[in-house]
Amino acid sequence: ETLQRIVSTLVNKNDEIHNFIDMLNHTISNVQVNSSNAISELDEEFDGLYSVLHEMKGSMANTIQQEEARKVQALQDQLGQCSRALESSEELLELAVQSLDIKNPVELLEVENIDWIVTVASAFRLSLKPKVSDSMTHLMVDFALEKRMLQAVKFLPVPKAPEIDVAACLVADNCITISWRMPEEDSRIDHFVLEYRKTNFDGLPRLKGEQRWELVDYIKATQYTLSGLKFDTKYMNLRVQACNKAVAGEYSDPVTLETKAFVFGLDSTSSHLNLKVEDTYIEWDPTGGKGQEKIKGKENKNSNTASPKRSSNSPRASARGGRDRFAGESYTVLGDTAFESGQHYWEVRAQKDCKSYSVGVTYRNLGKFDQLGKTNSSWCIHINNWLQTTLSAKHNNKAKTLDIPVPDRIGVYCDFEGGQLSFYNANSKALLHTFRTKFTQPLLPGFMIWCGGLTVSTGLQVPSAVKTLQRSENGLGGSTSSLNNVA
Repeated sequence: ETLQRIVSTLVNKNDEIHNFIDMLNHTISNVQVNSSNAISELDEEFDGLYSVLHEMKGSMANTIQQEEARKVQALQDQLGQCSRALESSEELLELAVQSLDIKNPVELLEVENIDWIVTVASAFRLSLKPKVSDSMTHLMVDFALEKRMLQAVKFLPVPKAPEIDVAACLVADNCITISWRMPEEDSRIDHFVLEYRKTNFDGLPRLKGEQRWELVDYIKATQYTLSGLKFDTKYMNLRVQACNKAVAGEYSDPVTLETKAFVFGLDSTSSHLNLKVEDTYIEWDPTGGKGQEKIKGKENKNSNTASPKRSSNSPRASARGGRDRFAGESYTVLGDTAFESGQHYWEVRAQKDCKSYSVGVTYRNLGKFDQLGKTNSSWCIHINNWLQTTLSAKHNNKAKTLDIPVPDRIGVYCDFEGGQLSFYNANSKALLHTFRTKFTQPLLPGFMIWCGGLTVSTGLQVPSAVKTLQRSENGLGGSTSSLNNVA
């Protein structure tokens, strides 16, 4: 025994080391890929910066050229005016010089207005100051500050990995509430990313045989509730990362939370031939049984040949014990997984046109012609929608009518060790009926239906409201107890 324990411990340790080696190799590969991606992103950022600088340089050079053209044009216009004024002034000068040589008084009278002509000449109205300055200093730049800023460019500060507060995490009512905190205050955090995946391992996430991570992005708070889950595995891995506007930090250390729930399917291979069973849906098929019975005749009744759908090699077939199909008026289908301990919960929804159905539990020994609630080893509630709707609790061929409205969804709660089977309105969690007894054999969920269809929901945890009701419940009345205690 000691050697067996040692061998078992070594095998487990070897598996852990192999998984860790796989994880390390996977991490190395990721480092190389992520490094290449980081270099590519760096190239893109610098190319973008070069592009912005080149565009800015072109724009500023264009401004300088426009200013140059404006000034040159202004000076050339002024130069043209001066040239025309100079030409006019030279003509007046020549006229004035010629006038000095005139001796004849008559001729001199002809040029007596020369002083007025000189006075209004354009040369005397010109401004001899350039209209614009040759200075271009107003278009000079100083990039000293920008250079210092560029020299200060570094890799963005990566947010630290959040820390998941396991004590504040809650698994209840098929929801998971996960809470975390940052190791230190970081005002640059923009949002968080939550990843989760289902697993059957209670330790760290493993590389092999794991489902892919599911992602919830842009979480603004430090708490999040995952709802609408089906707990069809034993555990769930969760991890969180913080993100600022440009970069995401490392993931937190993953945590593994237990997601305990009862998961079962429907045993279609032993269901009544008039029932059409698909996954978790049951539908009444009035032609199914008759058609197959006509084809197979007595072979169905007496043959010991196993159905190909329930080969002896099937683990579920061995769990069922290879039972015969239900027949006669026992329009029954059972769950394919039994339980003999714990507290379990599942729900059933009936179609609106469903005329008659039963929901409950039974031992494996329910006969092929037996009906739920009509044996001392089965318990159920029965709904009859013919003419008027009635609800009754049945056990050991005794029935008690329940004066309660029939809900559209029924919750079934079973506490094996506590000897309690309760039915609830699945929407309001109002109690419909409770059986109390001592269960002595493994139990199977059971369903009977005539006309219509039922949908079964499994992988559900016991709701918190049901747990609260169970703690506060102090027993039932006398007439109900007499039905409950017949076992």
